[in-house]
Amino acid sequence: MKVAFCSAEVFPFAKTGGLGEVCGTLPVALKKRGIDVTVIMPRFRCIQDCGRPIRETGEGVATATLDEGIPVYFIESKLFFDRDGLYGDAHGDYPDNAERFQYYCLQTLELLRRLKRKVDIVHCHDWHAALIPVYLKAYYGDDPFYAKTKSVLTIHNLAHQGVFPDKDYGKLGLRNDLFESFEFFGKANFLKAGILHGDRITTVSPQYAREIQTPRFGCGLEAVLRSRADKVTGILNGLNYEVWNPATDPFLKERYSADDVETAKSANKTHLQKEFRLSVRSDIPLCGFVGRLSHQKGIDLILKVLQDMKDRDMQVLILGSGDGKYQRHLQEIAAQYPQKMAVSIHFDERLAHQIYAGCDLLWMPSHFEPCGLSQMIGLRYGTIPVVHHVGGLVDTVVPFDSSRRTGNGFVFDKYSGEDFEKALHQAVAVFHNKALFRRIRQDAFAADFSWDKSAHEYEKVYRCLLSD
Repeated sequence: MKVAFCSAEVFPFAKTGGLGEVCGTLPVALKKRGIDVTVIMPRFRCIQDCGRPIRETGEGVATATLDEGIPVYFIESKLFFDRDGLYGDAHGDYPDNAERFQYYCLQTLELLRRLKRKVDIVHCHDWHAALIPVYLKAYYGDDPFYAKTKSVLTIHNLAHQGVFPDKDYGKLGLRNDLFESFEFFGKANFLKAGILHGDRITTVSPQYAREIQTPRFGCGLEAVLRSRADKVTGILNGLNYEVWNPATDPFLKERYSADDVETAKSANKTHLQKEFRLSVRSDIPLCGFVGRLSHQKGIDLILKVLQDMKDRDMQVLILGSGDGKYQRHLQEIAAQYPQKMAVSIHFDERLAHQIYAGCDLLWMPSHFEPCGLSQMIGLRYGTIPVVHHVGGLVDTVVPFDSSRRTGNGFVFDKYSGEDFEKALHQAVAVFHNKALFRRIRQDAFAADFSWDKSAHEYEKVYRCLLSD
């Protein structure tokens, strides 16, 4: 089976978030299952600094390789892609993003023809690649080269849809009667069109696949997704166990496995407390947050909890950047309680690993969460997540059951400061029951989020499509 992977972000070449992480790892897992994968992405300026050799061809495309020898092709255009940012700059999104990604989508299909590489599946990711299923049917529908090619569109975050002024539709080279599949409150919506034209739609967790068909989480596309409900599948993302492995992690003060987790985590906790000049205490929980400082990630709930920090017998470490308002508020609270709280307003790979290893609890009170990566890392490192019951957090965190003394995390159902507070109170109480907390840590270590499981599910989607 041959699959073309089409994404604007592929780690280590270009990445702003989870999209790049997934599209740099899933192709490798598919290749290990015997699937012949080719990756195609735009040649953004940042790719020159990725640390991998880039081979020039002089034919409008450059090449490189991922792990397992997977070929990567970069669609070149100095006009569209030779810029500092992938999607925008300090002033906002680039005004020609519709043209930029229309060019990428069309040139991707042209490249496959030029390479004479007939693929069974074109697997497209997010709105940046969502025109590919449209072009396959509307532009290449009578082309024998693509006669048997099927398309899969994966939605990583429905909040990002690629919505443009209706006048931009005229630049896509499509028939006027197709505008209806793009129309979104008088504008042109790339993701909507991809949903309607893709042969199968996947998203990054089973729970999120259900949620996006409801008004609460559908971002205006819930009716469109319900109309294709029989084609929508949720497949949980995996975790790169080579990168996220406490037994081999080069960033840790002390590495560990499930057998020696208690001693090593204590040493990593002390190291963090000293680095951030917090009081060195083993008798209170050290809570961590790693991620964007945004409403989606539940920072408003975190701020509510931190309002009475002086009365809390815990410490908090925040790592991330984002909304300036949230950054200021968090820094102000940290300045008031320097022995109990620290904030680092940037992303630091080393520090992220150390927070996952050194903290006792990991906060993820997300407003919505398509899949989530932090909770998987936390479980992998024996750092117990406190999460909102939403999206991929539902599929990965087993709520602590006080009567059965089982579970691997603490979960709250209603998105409110009061409910987050209750879950946190329960987590802190269990932390002080050392035997019970050790048991929960062992349950956390037992969770399996390997990419092979996810790749197997995608392979089933591919084979189902090809058997239709």
